[in-house]
Amino acid sequence: MKSKDGITRICLWAGPRNISTTLMYSFAQRADTGIFDEPLYAHYLSNTNADEYHPGAEDVIASQENDGKKVVETIMGKQDKPVVFFKNMTHHLLDLDRTFMKDVVNVILTRDPKEMIPSFAKVINNPTIDDIGYRLHTELIGYFEKENIKYVVLDSKKILLNPEKVLRQFCDIIGINFDKNMLNWEAGPRKEDGSWAKYWYDNVHRSTGYNPYKTKNEPFPENLIPLLKECEPHYNKIVEKAIG
Repeated sequence: MKSKDGITRICLWAGPRNISTTLMYSFAQRADTGIFDEPLYAHYLSNTNADEYHPGAEDVIASQENDGKKVVETIMGKQDKPVVFFKNMTHHLLDLDRTFMKDVVNVILTRDPKEMIPSFAKVINNPTIDDIGYRLHTELIGYFEKENIKYVVLDSKKILLNPEKVLRQFCDIIGINFDKNMLNWEAGPRKEDGSWAKYWYDNVHRSTGYNPYKTKNEPFPENLIPLLKECEPHYNKIVEKAIG
């Protein structure tokens, strides 16, 4: 799945709290891969009211290109390495021409909303379905299938249960060699981290690899049950397509 210029551009389209940063750290261990952390975040913040409740929004807007069209040009522009990994949140794809997706590896990363929503709500109070991506993921899959664009779905739980198996399968699908270095890394931040890392990345910074999957036993917050019911039909459609 190489672009016309021979570069394998992996565009991860994730919801928040879906081990997307862990996956980014995993690909960062490859010597052949360049890493970009949520390059469309400032575009999203500067075109919505999310800057009013996202921690560190001013720093994000100041540190990144705000024009999403220019960001897409950078994604599709000259790259220094043969593989490039762009970690994106699906809801950051705001009012952008999606035709570039025909020339990248599109990856949808999902997670059971029963596990994801309470985690996200610890940072963002009273989240909505538009904050967390499930409906946008099913809309994106519909777009891919209408336009005959290939895509891969990854499920966070399957990755954590057997990282090597899923990563090997994924690398085979997209036409790159699996690298065992993807399974481990040194604890601490990375130079590619966005300015928002101090609010979101504590667990990843303490990790040295994929943490084992653990079932969540805490009661689901009652105030978030309506959001859960809204998300579950989307998740059930998405997870059916997950590899692994």
